[in-house]
Amino acid sequence: MIAPEFELSPEDRAWSTQGRCVDGAATMTRLFFSDELHDIARAKAVCAKCPVATECLSAALRNQEPWGVWGGQLVVNGRIVTNKRARGRPPKNPLPVVAVEEVPIPPHLIRSA
Repeated sequence: MIAPEFELSPEDRAWSTQGRCVDGAATMTRLFFSDELHDIARAKAVCAKCPVATECLSAALRNQEPWGVWGGQLVVNGRIVTNKRARGRPPKNPLPVVAVEEVPIPPHLIRSA
C-alpha cells in the first residue's frame, strides 16, 4: 500500500499504480494501516491476489517502512512481523473455539435451475 506522502523512486513508480490497493481515492488506506487483527487479515487478503505484491514488499523493506501491510505482510519498524497479538492483556482462560456446523438442506427445499 503506497502511503500518500511517500516519494517513489522511478522504478517503484512503474509498478505502484497496478496494485489492488490503488483506487485513486485512498479509501483502503485505513485497512492497510490498522491495528485491528481483522483489518490486517483483510488487507493481506487483498494483497494475496495483487499482481505487484512482491515488488510492494521489496520496496517497503528497502525503504524500512515503519508499519502497515505491504505486499501481503505486516511490517513493523521496517521488518516483517509474522504474528500480531491483539491489544491488551491476554484472557486468563482461553476463549472457547466457535464451531459452526453446517446443516444439510433438505432436498425438497432445493430449487433446480
